Amino acid sequence: MPLEGSARIVGELTSHGYNVEREAVTLIASADDPRTVLEVVLEEMPEDALVVETDLVRSVRDEVRAAGRNGGSAADSVEHDVSDSNPRRAGDAEPEPESEPGSGPEPEHPSVSTGDSSPESVDNGGGSPLETKGSADSSDRSFERSGDATKRELEIVGDMTGQSTGTGEYRDFVTVFRDRLDRLGSKLRGRINHRPASAIQSMPGGSEVGMVGLVNDIRSTASGHWLVELEDATGTFPWLVMKDREYADLVEELLCDEALAMEGTLSDDAGIAFVDSMYFPDVPRTHQPSTADRHVQAALISDVHVGSQEFMADAWNGFTDWLHTEAARNVEYLLLAGDMVEGVGIYPNQDEELDIVDIYEQYEAFSEYLKQVPGDMEIVMIPGNHDAVRLAEPQPGFDEELREIMSAHDAQIVSNPSMVTVEGVSVLMYHGVSLDEVIAELPEEKASYEEPHKAMYQLLKKRHVAPQFGGHTRLAPEEKDYLVIDEVPDIFHTGHVHKLGFGKYHNVLAINSGCWQSQTDFQKSVNIDPDAGYAPIVDLDTLDVTVQKFS
Repeated sequence: MPLEGSARIVGELTSHGYNVEREAVTLIASADDPRTVLEVVLEEMPEDALVVETDLVRSVRDEVRAAGRNGGSAADSVEHDVSDSNPRRAGDAEPEPESEPGSGPEPEHPSVSTGDSSPESVDNGGGSPLETKGSADSSDRSFERSGDATKRELEIVGDMTGQSTGTGEYRDFVTVFRDRLDRLGSKLRGRINHRPASAIQSMPGGSEVGMVGLVNDIRSTASGHWLVELEDATGTFPWLVMKDREYADLVEELLCDEALAMEGTLSDDAGIAFVDSMYFPDVPRTHQPSTADRHVQAALISDVHVGSQEFMADAWNGFTDWLHTEAARNVEYLLLAGDMVEGVGIYPNQDEELDIVDIYEQYEAFSEYLKQVPGDMEIVMIPGNHDAVRLAEPQPGFDEELREIMSAHDAQIVSNPSMVTVEGVSVLMYHGVSLDEVIAELPEEKASYEEPHKAMYQLLKKRHVAPQFGGHTRLAPEEKDYLVIDEVPDIFHTGHVHKLGFGKYHNVLAINSGCWQSQTDFQKSVNIDPDAGYAPIVDLDTLDVTVQKFS
């Protein structure tokens, strides 16, 4: 079979268990005889190598070119066809002789759902996800990943890496909150007869009023009613939510600093307004998600935590082995939502739970594990709170030194959060630190660790990934609020809480993807029982979800 450009070359190499540097692919494709160069490269790969490196390809290309000049066909200088090359991954044991039929038990190959109408397909009702066991058998690698790589479309929107301008001064905070109010307020002002706080203060008692602002304060009265103070650029005004009104339950969902609209009637003395209605920026109920034009899948994972003693290497190896099998042929994208490594000094006495104590060595180890992912997959990664970037959000996407360490796959490394459009499907990637705060502040039935997707619904409703300032979530003031959800995503992907959960909110698929780290002593102390070794797989053409389990 002739080579057909870079995609075919990558497919050939990954079918033999190798990843490849992009420059190496270019060198093979531009060679006088790409087929022969590829064959010789496969023959000369060191036994312990996982990645086809540029230097080896350059050397082989020169040898093949010289052989052609010295007479005869360059193709004749290689005595085997690539289809006869050893298909095992470098470093694997020699294959055992083939056994006679019936001489032993057949190896187990569990069925793997790809999101079709089989029982393994999962609906989006937010219930407990069904699971399928991912195959850890890495022997079946003689396949080509589905589709034409030239049809792939990947676009990053809102990456603020290199755009940080905040100095931490007072005016920076004023700027970012005004930007938040302007952008989220624009989604609310059309729903009410909006007046600024200063105008409401001068209106007579009994007037019908409406206001858009940020929640400045929430407190209960002696009679059990709720007093919500809204603030805009002109001042503040108090709004009273009566305990027996239908909107009283919504007060339990409010967080300080989120954008909100209220309508009501001024008291006789015009000193307060009685709330008649309340509006969030929210996702429109009429939202219709976009889908891919072909059957293609994305694996959504997070919280790998390489460097921890509890990092689940076997589960990770099972996952990456599965990616090399026929069952995963449609998985062309890997979206990783932060915490690639365990980090150093993240929580008290963390050093006692570290397998690798140097942060750069942690990233080097992570890079080696990342190399096990097929080289023909597209990878997008954002940082998390354990990664070596600033803790304050938005988080830029790593410095050049760390990017170089993780360069094997030429992954796209972007800020936390970022919007990624994959073949027309928009995916909002956010690590998820604010979920801790949402779960702590809201009633359990509306946000909990056991159902993390419900906490994500609250962020979608507020159209902001971290609305509350001054709590446990560190926020950095910038010229604009990068944490506002301007455009409604088709998929909202988070991690951080180490729990698996997904469901749909107004047709937006919300997924928290679990982790690859078993329970640490610290997690035991705070009563966190992680969902580890799971890989949610999303059909981008239908937005159906299947969960692969590797632990």
